[in-house]
Amino acid sequence: MTGPAVQDQELDQFDKKILDIIQTGFPLEPRPYAVIGDAVGLTEAEALARVRALKERKIIRRLGANFNSWKLGFRSTLCAAKVPEDKFDEFVAEVNSHVGVTHNYLRAHAYNVWFTFIGPSWEEVCSTLDSITQKTGIPILNLPAEELYKIRVDFKMDEDPAAD
Repeated sequence: MTGPAVQDQELDQFDKKILDIIQTGFPLEPRPYAVIGDAVGLTEAEALARVRALKERKIIRRLGANFNSWKLGFRSTLCAAKVPEDKFDEFVAEVNSHVGVTHNYLRAHAYNVWFTFIGPSWEEVCSTLDSITQKTGIPILNLPAEELYKIRVDFKMDEDPAAD
């Protein structure tokens, strides 16, 4: 988990406007925080300080580009594993040591650890999953996508929920 839900934390109008901008149109400029600051009525330093504070509060988990990995030739898969409690920390540490892991979740199910993995080829994906199994002794259920559906989600922060 990454921290308390956003709705449980105090966000002022500047924070909300900044979150809207960086979710949908982060400025590809030499000084992006100056552009963000101008858009919301703050200085570059103030905008950057607010983004850093939002990251520290875990409201922003990650700030970076999203690419269509399939179009770039990468392959991804959803994985699940039945991890005994006494091996949980070891297994999760091994999984998380691989740069291709993009999400990792604990679930209340026989398959209690779920993660997604992306690699430059199917061979690399399968090789890495085999390596994790060899190192931990825990088999991984590999569930590659047959079709890719991408849903974009933007959390509009600067809207009045009562207006709906």
